[in-house]
Amino acid sequence: MTAKKLENNSNHQVIAEEVKILTDLLDESTRHLVGDEEFAKIKGLVKIAAGKDHSQLESQIASLSNQELIIVARYFATLPLLINISEDVDLASEVNLLNNTKQDYLGKLSNTVDLVAQKENAAEILRHVNVVPVLTAHPTQVQRKTILELTDKIHNLLREYRDVSAGTIDRDEWTNQLRRYIEIIMQTDIIREKKLKVKNEIKNVMVYYPKALIPAITKLTGRYKELARKRGLNIDGATPITVGMWIGGDRDGNPYVTADTLRLSGTIQAEVIFDYYTKAMNDLYRTLAISTSYVQPTPEVVKLSELSGDNSPFRVNEPYRRACYYVESRLAHTEKQMLDRVSKDSVVSEENLEKAPVYKDAYEFKSDLEAIKRSLIQNHDQAVTTGPFDELLEAIEVFGFHLATIDMRQDSSVNEACVAELLKGAKICDNYSDLSEEEKIQLLLNELENDPRTLHSNNAPKSELLQKELKIYATARKLKDTLGENVIKQHIISHTESISDMLEQATMLKEYGLLDNQHARIQVVPLFETVEDLQNSREIMKRYLNFDIVKRWVASKNGYQEIMLGYSDSNKDGGYLASCWNLYKAQKELTKIGEDMGIKITFMHGRGGTVGRGGGPSYEAITSQPFGSIKDRIRTTEQGEIIQNKYGNKDSAYYNLEMLLSAAVDRMVSNQKVGEKEIQDFTASMDAIVADSNRVYRKLVFENPHFHDYFFQATPIKEVSSLNIGSRPAARKKITELSGLRAIPWVFSWSQSRVMFPGWYGVGSAFKHFIDADPANLKVLQDMYNGWPFFHSLMSNVDMVLSKSNMEIAEQYANLCQDAETRSVFDIIHAEWALTKEVILQIEGHEKLLEDNPSLESSLDYRMPYFNVLNYIQLEMIKRGRNDQVSGIYESIIHITINGVASGLRNSG
Repeated sequence: MTAKKLENNSNHQVIAEEVKILTDLLDESTRHLVGDEEFAKIKGLVKIAAGKDHSQLESQIASLSNQELIIVARYFATLPLLINISEDVDLASEVNLLNNTKQDYLGKLSNTVDLVAQKENAAEILRHVNVVPVLTAHPTQVQRKTILELTDKIHNLLREYRDVSAGTIDRDEWTNQLRRYIEIIMQTDIIREKKLKVKNEIKNVMVYYPKALIPAITKLTGRYKELARKRGLNIDGATPITVGMWIGGDRDGNPYVTADTLRLSGTIQAEVIFDYYTKAMNDLYRTLAISTSYVQPTPEVVKLSELSGDNSPFRVNEPYRRACYYVESRLAHTEKQMLDRVSKDSVVSEENLEKAPVYKDAYEFKSDLEAIKRSLIQNHDQAVTTGPFDELLEAIEVFGFHLATIDMRQDSSVNEACVAELLKGAKICDNYSDLSEEEKIQLLLNELENDPRTLHSNNAPKSELLQKELKIYATARKLKDTLGENVIKQHIISHTESISDMLEQATMLKEYGLLDNQHARIQVVPLFETVEDLQNSREIMKRYLNFDIVKRWVASKNGYQEIMLGYSDSNKDGGYLASCWNLYKAQKELTKIGEDMGIKITFMHGRGGTVGRGGGPSYEAITSQPFGSIKDRIRTTEQGEIIQNKYGNKDSAYYNLEMLLSAAVDRMVSNQKVGEKEIQDFTASMDAIVADSNRVYRKLVFENPHFHDYFFQATPIKEVSSLNIGSRPAARKKITELSGLRAIPWVFSWSQSRVMFPGWYGVGSAFKHFIDADPANLKVLQDMYNGWPFFHSLMSNVDMVLSKSNMEIAEQYANLCQDAETRSVFDIIHAEWALTKEVILQIEGHEKLLEDNPSLESSLDYRMPYFNVLNYIQLEMIKRGRNDQVSGIYESIIHITINGVASGLRNSG
């Protein structure tokens, strides 16, 4: 029997009931806020939207004043948000139901472990698997933390709805609580008035750890090991899920990331995990009131209790509590030494804290707890060691004293400028940047291999840029020395185009002992982004990995070399098909290079929330990777509203992490379903199709003289760029230049205008040309869709993106263009959209979009009318803004609509 695939909106009846309740309460709150006359206008818009009379909708909105539009926009932005909460609650409930009733579903962990258990080296496979979601500072999540906290409260109330229906919770009291939070939302600023700072981004993302990520990961890790044990496999020490972090360390294009933000990121993370450990130790202390009147602890526990400063007469016969007090004393002293603070929840006195020795690392902390656990088991108290006790032990294994691994990232051009300055200051080379690539390589290899000195240790004056960069590396060294090696493990190089880019990064790491000619405490990780860079990556990595010094660096990392793949720039550069195909081929060929050299190439996938940035369903995305390309490890970025959607509560976090883990393991061990001969045939077909798609895409984006003006006039790019959604500038250069525009505002703007351009343009023409060349090619494409996971995922994502687009609304954005020639770009886009839809349905053998995803179809049906209204409000406000009819508080209206459309689409940036 095929495993069930869980989707949001799986229980339509319950969701419909909840949405009705939420809508009624929102109506009630809004009527009280604005009065009957104004509220009647809102309900009139609801009625018009339901009837899909867009012309009447446009004229009705145009008749409203700016003052009226504030409330109207708030109403229609809040509704999709409330629908999202209901769907998330339903998903969490279904996950729990299926787990508790032992039912099957796609990605279920027990099935994954069963699959691996059939292999000879099953224990080795399971022990070494490591899947890492990396939380990034690309916040298309435009809601304030305050709004997220309110949605959490509504989420928790909706979790009780089934009890309300059953009569075990008072309906009136429950409804009043729900009403209160909806009223507060309607009177709270949804959008930030000021731009986020990096420290805000760090603190905001930390919220997800105590409430969702830590409990979900510890539960999942414990379940993973237990399932393995039941199959006779010992995988002690396995960490199948760990977490990564870019916020505070990713300075590529963000001048606000400094040594201070890196230190802050590491420090706050450590504070979060120490707070978790302290609370867990307090709970353990209260639980283990076991008396020597009934049991005799092991000598290990007796020793721990004797070292304790807990001399209360009430604890004389309670050695486990005294042992826990001693462990917490050591933990508190360790925290004070590392962070110069002690958790506010600590119950340890200052005197006892100072007496207790500091833990040299988290493993010593875990060792003390394991001694307590062994004693309990010896005294037949196994039940006491399960649940929170085991989860604490798992947490220590996963999070150490650092919580998440912080990635550092910088652009290759910055590294080159810094290295050039260092070499000049050290009187080694005055004109490094003028050297040929070969000369650069030889010079840098010589420095790295033979010269132990640091280049910066001289009195030569240093630029502001170099000083800033050196401080960052010094801080990285200090964090590793203090919090442990795992706090920073990779340094990523954006726009890696050559071997010298990687050796320059190594040179910068060498300055603070983060790398020498034998070992790499931090690994150099190239990021290949554009189509051209992806194509060049094979030769770059083949030669780089052949250098003796690099072989030693890789050996010091247990034979692993990570490579990051960028989805965003390759898409903006060459279109959806070219991006996906070049990423697929690069992985396949880089994996082969590693295998030939005895090196495990692992990949970090720079996926965004949207298909245009590598998004789409995580399970399908991972299982569609080239066979053999996932070794033991895979890392993937998570950002913006995706973090809230996936990890907003512990149940959805558990489910989404389970999906990531199961998908990665499935791709590692499953037999290839498509034969090599078929793959070769498919590859030849894809090469031709992709080349054609790339030509179609570039003809419009880079060759059409009106496309640039169309994008800046027919999308809300300027309004998106002014929105306070993150600390990073929207563009590397001027906001009016496509080349320097960051992927997020690029994709986000196309999403807002409902074109969803980056996720499909050029697809239809390429497939149509392929079919026209030989009608039998339609069957070839259908076979590819039905038998090749990569191609199936490719098509499903396009299907999903097309379903969220709306060409009728997109045409209204096109009408914002100042002249007919610029506006004519829409005709090209519309024709390609229609063709793409027709061809995709032919290949899939479907009658309509989302035919195999009824849950998403139903979800969109709930919300479409509401965020369609938001689009028309947004259009009206763009017109008024461009005619200088908007100022002051009314400038927030368009930002409210951006937030609402993003909430409705759910994967918009």
